[in-house]
Amino acid sequence: MGKEVPLSAFTREDRTRYRQKVRRCLDVFALMLNEFRFDADRPMTGLELELNLVDTDGGPAMRNAQVLAELADPAFQTELGQFNLEINVSPRLIAGKGFEDYEEDLRDSLQRADERAGKAQAQIVTIGILPTFTRQHAVLENLSADPRYRVLNDQMLAARGEAFTLDIRGAEALRCGTDSIAPEAACTSTQFHLQVAPEDFASYWNASQAIAGAQVAVGANSPFLFGKRLWAETRIALFEQSTDTRPDELKAQGVRPRVWFGERWITSIFDLFEENVRYFPPLLPICEDEDPVEVLNAGGVPRLAELRLHNGTIYRWNRPVYDIMNGRPHLRVENRVLPAGPTIIDMLANAAFYFGLVRSLAEADRPAWTQLTFSQAEENFHVAARDGLQSVVYWPRLGELRATRLILDKLLPWAQDGLDSFGVDPAVRDRLLGVIEQRCLTGRNGAVWQTKTVEALENKYGLDRWAALHDMLRRYAELAPTNEPVHAWPTV
Repeated sequence: MGKEVPLSAFTREDRTRYRQKVRRCLDVFALMLNEFRFDADRPMTGLELELNLVDTDGGPAMRNAQVLAELADPAFQTELGQFNLEINVSPRLIAGKGFEDYEEDLRDSLQRADERAGKAQAQIVTIGILPTFTRQHAVLENLSADPRYRVLNDQMLAARGEAFTLDIRGAEALRCGTDSIAPEAACTSTQFHLQVAPEDFASYWNASQAIAGAQVAVGANSPFLFGKRLWAETRIALFEQSTDTRPDELKAQGVRPRVWFGERWITSIFDLFEENVRYFPPLLPICEDEDPVEVLNAGGVPRLAELRLHNGTIYRWNRPVYDIMNGRPHLRVENRVLPAGPTIIDMLANAAFYFGLVRSLAEADRPAWTQLTFSQAEENFHVAARDGLQSVVYWPRLGELRATRLILDKLLPWAQDGLDSFGVDPAVRDRLLGVIEQRCLTGRNGAVWQTKTVEALENKYGLDRWAALHDMLRRYAELAPTNEPVHAWPTV
């Protein structure tokens, strides 16, 4: 939700007008899917990365406004917390050496950002949840200054009508309340975008849902929150709970959550936008002057601003995106399941695994989702988030098996085929998918490295939990810029 939002109260008239406008946009979108030529000749990819700022003691540094002023780079933006930044990497093709272009771009951008952060006595860290983030940091006052975050907080809290509750049970347990969405700022992710033709969108979205569990199992990097060791990818549970606008009574009635895996395979991108309008009341009822019907009838490309804003306040793990570039509309799958970090090569390995695998499954003669129930795909996703590389998942015709076995035996070869279809250089392909393979063979991803390091610091060196977390983060911050993949990092 990158839209600038004025700080204001919304009236009943605002909400009524917005609801009508969203439905008008939805009707126009349906017409466009039937009549328009969407840009899909050469499918572009994109990447967004959320970052943490830490101070000299390893705690969150609430200085993103200062760092952004030093950067003066439109590719960098604020995120929810004052210790967060986001970088939007320029879209590109991944054919040939496209991944190497991403790597060079990210390396240069992060190095420059870290240098500028240093002027504010801060450092950039790419990690799913900052382990030194405490409940004292998770307060309303630490939201970024941009008014849209305060408005979003107020609207979510008003919709819920009571404090938010976090109840996460993993290796240890956490239960606490919060009177704002500030804990969500602890979640920092890597998001992949894939441009898709309208007629192919359902296959690519369904494929993305089917493989979400495998992605999270191999890419987990968020085992600690508020000093507790919870899930391998605690970010999943934290994001779902810290923005849940439903009190218990609405949960019992089956009202859908705003952070949502979904509930069915789809046949068109329209299914997702129509569900958004049917199930979710507006949080930010802000209307623009454009009449999408008039623009369409005049031969123009409607912005559909209200429909897009509404879509931006519903946090699907694989989100549909309608956008306009150079005057032509296009559609994207936005894959949101993975954490930030640990290194650039780790994140690009995750990207190669996703892009290759999703293409291979989407173009298969008998797609996996025709043999896998949607509820089983969702179960795989949450089991993988909880147990990471140790998770046991279900796959058609194989039954239940370790996620690492599924990835090594089936998914990696399919990912290789998909990257070949994109025209990725074989040496680049093998380097990146080799990182995924080695995580499975060594049993070590970011979450495993973090937990093993903390265990060693506690058991061998007698550090208490918070001292161990700070020391682990210090080591992590030293190793990440080397760009050695996390499976090769030394342990204590």
